[in-house]
Amino acid sequence: MLMAMDVGNTNITIGVFKYEKLLGSFRMTTKMQRTSDEFGVTIRDILDRNDISINDIEDVIIASVVPAVMHSLVSAIIKYMDINPILVEPGIKTGIKIMTENPAQIGADRIVDAAGAFELYGGPVLVLDFGTATTYDLVDENGGFVAGVTAPGVRISAKALWEDAAKLPEIEIKKPKNILARETISSMQAGLVYGQIGQTEYIVKNMIQESGYENVKVVATGGLGSMIAQNTDCIDVYDPNLTLQGMRFIYNKQTRKRKK
Repeated sequence: MLMAMDVGNTNITIGVFKYEKLLGSFRMTTKMQRTSDEFGVTIRDILDRNDISINDIEDVIIASVVPAVMHSLVSAIIKYMDINPILVEPGIKTGIKIMTENPAQIGADRIVDAAGAFELYGGPVLVLDFGTATTYDLVDENGGFVAGVTAPGVRISAKALWEDAAKLPEIEIKKPKNILARETISSMQAGLVYGQIGQTEYIVKNMIQESGYENVKVVATGGLGSMIAQNTDCIDVYDPNLTLQGMRFIYNKQTRKRKK
């Protein structure tokens, strides 16, 4: 079995694959500081509770945008699983050619999303990830990462509202019944959700228009991506496991496979 770990700013998402089948995906918070032993015990317990033995994991691949947790996390994988994990970093085979001005600045999460979308849906493809940040990444028909847009995520925008405006409360992020809000909570929800939908439609339309590409597939992922995808026609596919699948595809391109 292969364990894929997506280390994001908010959550660490763990996926376990048996060949091509995703047996399950699990989350734990990124912001909680953990020692290598705490990481090891937590991962083992999560797997055990889902009837997956840690001893059945044959290899691990990690894509991370949070350097601060990596020493403890990698040490935990080595200590508790006897595996040196593969890291998605510059020099690794991904199937994606970075064509931007500063390739090293492209986050591992965006690369694995691009790899997953290109392998599953072909190119040209526009990949939207609604995470801590909302990212829009364009991949051409040959697997070239040609452009990307980065915007504040819905949760970042919501946090800015209730932290920086003294009288605005912390709210649940969901789509209100309509945009004509009549009280504070639904007015905030309307601004956040409909604002994100409008932003998405504008950026998608203009990225495709300026690229000159035809028949661009628009694929979304990320925690809040489902809500946005259900309320706009500009997204063709919502794939909640795109990032994990991208790591599986990248893993399969490496010369080292399923070895301790």
